[in-house]
Amino acid sequence: MRPLTSDDPRTIGEYRTLVRLGAGGMGVVYLARSAGGALAAVKVIRAEHAADPGFRARFRREAEAAARITGPWLVPVTGADTEAREPWLATAFVPGPSLAEAVDERGPLPVATVRALGARLAGALAAVHAAGLLHRDVKPGNVLLALDGPRLIDFGIARHEGATALTATGAVLGTPGYLAPEQASAGPVGPACDVFSLGCVLVYAATGQRPFGHGEAAGVLFRTVHGEADLAGLPSALLPVVTACLAKDPADRPTAAETERLLRGDGTGWEVPGLAAVAAERAAAALALPDPEPLPLAREPAPDPARPTRRRVLTAGAAAAVLLTGTTTAWLAARGGGSGSGAGAAARKLRTYTIGLHTDSTGPGRAVGLAHERGARLAVDDHNSRTDKAFRLGLRVEDDAGDATRALAAADRLAADPAVLAVIGPTADVAAAAVAGRYAKARLLQVVVAAGHTPPDSVDAGYQCVLRPYDSSLVSGLIDHLANVQHVKKAVVIEDREDPPGSWEIARPLRDMRTGRITVTARTVAADTDSFAPAARAAITAGAGAVIYAGTSPARGARCATDLAAAGFTGAVLSTGPVLAPAFLRDAGRAAEGWIFAEAYTDPTALPAAKAFTAAHRKRFGAPPATWAAEAYDAVGLIARAAATTSATDALRGGIPQRVFRTEYRGITRRLAFDSSHLVPREEGIFLYRIDHGRARFLGLYGSVR
Repeated sequence: MRPLTSDDPRTIGEYRTLVRLGAGGMGVVYLARSAGGALAAVKVIRAEHAADPGFRARFRREAEAAARITGPWLVPVTGADTEAREPWLATAFVPGPSLAEAVDERGPLPVATVRALGARLAGALAAVHAAGLLHRDVKPGNVLLALDGPRLIDFGIARHEGATALTATGAVLGTPGYLAPEQASAGPVGPACDVFSLGCVLVYAATGQRPFGHGEAAGVLFRTVHGEADLAGLPSALLPVVTACLAKDPADRPTAAETERLLRGDGTGWEVPGLAAVAAERAAAALALPDPEPLPLAREPAPDPARPTRRRVLTAGAAAAVLLTGTTTAWLAARGGGSGSGAGAAARKLRTYTIGLHTDSTGPGRAVGLAHERGARLAVDDHNSRTDKAFRLGLRVEDDAGDATRALAAADRLAADPAVLAVIGPTADVAAAAVAGRYAKARLLQVVVAAGHTPPDSVDAGYQCVLRPYDSSLVSGLIDHLANVQHVKKAVVIEDREDPPGSWEIARPLRDMRTGRITVTARTVAADTDSFAPAARAAITAGAGAVIYAGTSPARGARCATDLAAAGFTGAVLSTGPVLAPAFLRDAGRAAEGWIFAEAYTDPTALPAAKAFTAAHRKRFGAPPATWAAEAYDAVGLIARAAATTSATDALRGGIPQRVFRTEYRGITRRLAFDSSHLVPREEGIFLYRIDHGRARFLGLYGSVR
């Protein structure tokens, strides 16, 4: 439970808000009290998301689905308004922890408890399926533990069977690690996908581990589709039913009702270690919250204008300061005391907000880390040189050297510093989930600039935003280029199995592409060979107008380029992400000419908006800005913009995340505005490059390259 901020509503329909229970991509969940005094969890969707007709339709479907389904293991809906400017849904408040919290803190559950958990969740899913609906996101975080049994919550992506998805072709809804293979490959889904997810939940509850491992989403999804579940440590009493639930073929899985019968015992066995104490503590904390202050019935009488009150004088002074500076922060910061007058005295009174930079300065990613630091320092200096600034900025750099243990220590140091307002980084994919968890626990905004991973389910979306599309999304830029620029009729995807998850993540949306104009076929190259010649000859034989290298290795990408050139292929060649590296350009030589790459970074030397930044970088550091320096510059500007529109009280961490998520900031590299997952939309963050004369030439945003 966290206190309400100045931006939070005090009333939602008939409910009076008490505290925040959590925040995520769609909105905020509040603990509230009804007019009759009952406690409820009220989920509110932010207006900017609700303005999207598709998004509102999805929420309307959620509310309707949740209201239609009843059962002892489902949380009942107590109210909703799906047509409000900020639509909301209220459910009964369950004071117990989630299954994820319980297992993370106390370890796996006893076998009898897991059987009872599974039987009751299967019963809840049977009720969902009987209503013609799917849940589609059964996971430990969506299971609350009450004293009498579990409760399945959050129909945020529930939908009717056979309903048209509200997402783009190839999109995956749900949580990697708990998705069925048909969901992971964006195929048709049915009730059996929920049963598969239930099997994953049971493995987690009984062992504390996910059956398809942890790590980047691409790897987890790949193992879900192509690998076998890791059931080591699963008690033998649970093995038959879990194995059946995790069958790759949906037709081989039991129904939810059959699963309930397989797991049902004598009605006992619901004993969760420590649950009674946790539930009692949370219930007591909720009940102890004071009643909300009554709403004012009328404005207080206006004071006599001839005799202004002290309150009126103070208010007038504050308003004048706001008009002069443009922000309330300026007035609040100027109240810091001290003596003197003039510009020097005013500068001494300004508060300093420190931005943390979590970087790899000395390890394998030191080039990217150094680029971040240089871009951030230029941004801080530019801000502090402004005469109209309302506060000063500072920069604190913590180096993790690309090491997971040091990354956690760096996060702890930044989180423990009360002067740090927000953190940029880490600059590399290191201990992503654990580091994000440390920052979320400290209510510290984490701005990811360069790291290309997809965060796992345990990351709290309420405290992290990402200024780039993930590597797995870059292929969208290639699809657009193939369809609208190259105008090819046939394309071949070369899947490099040296990195199966990475190649599969790139190849999957290409193979599933349904433009109606392009036929896409796939050729695979085994990890134990460095020859791409057979695949090159196959592309020529197929009459392909384009080849897409689906891999992550610059060296093997270069070999693919040389083998395509040697075979005489003259069509377009495209790839994404980490392949575009000095090693690729060096090893491929002339064979790299004309290759098109989709990347998440810009070339500031080619951007008119970054002309002053590029000149300042050259002057200070003696070189043009390296990759990601300009994006780090924009990250500082984004944080500063959010801080300038946040009260001094809320600016100390708690108010910054929501301000950032709602801010639209025009940086020197791109427009920064965030979608429901706190990511910069793809159309603002995928850029194309073409290899010309041995170097990567910036073409621009993929949608503008025509």
